[in-house]
Amino acid sequence: MNEEILQNLNERLDNAIERGRVILEDEELQRRLEEVKYKTEDTIRRNPIKSVAIGLAVGFVVSKIFTSGD
Repeated sequence: MNEEILQNLNERLDNAIERGRVILEDEELQRRLEEVKYKTEDTIRRNPIKSVAIGLAVGFVVSKIFTSGD
């Protein structure tokens, strides 16, 4: 029975990997990601101080979330 479970899990994992590969190879997705990348870079170049401040604020919030309050 354990072998059946492992085989089933392996098949499901293989299917998930294949679906992920198909998604990553999608040309439309690649085009959209490039567009987002260029827009983000442009925004950061036009507003460097604001971008650094936002980055520091996000880093602070994330650190508070992942550290204990002891």
